[in-house]
Amino acid sequence: MKNENIPAEIKSKSLKEAKDEINKILTKLESKDSDLDASFKDYRRLIQLNKYVDGLFKKKFKDLSFTKNLKEND
Repeated sequence: MKNENIPAEIKSKSLKEAKDEINKILTKLESKDSDLDASFKDYRRLIQLNKYVDGLFKKKFKDLSFTKNLKEND
């Protein structure tokens, strides 16, 4: 799943909002009372959120590495 497959409403979330939603979904999926269809939809949402958060971390790491390299070259 590429980044462009992530819905815009997920891309507009802050890292904290995405993390909170991930935690809610995980709690729901761990529940024994959830049905299969709802669990499948929740799992797909979880994957999208995870890809989004992963992308945020990669971007931040890249930015930090670039900044570090600039400081080292000064």
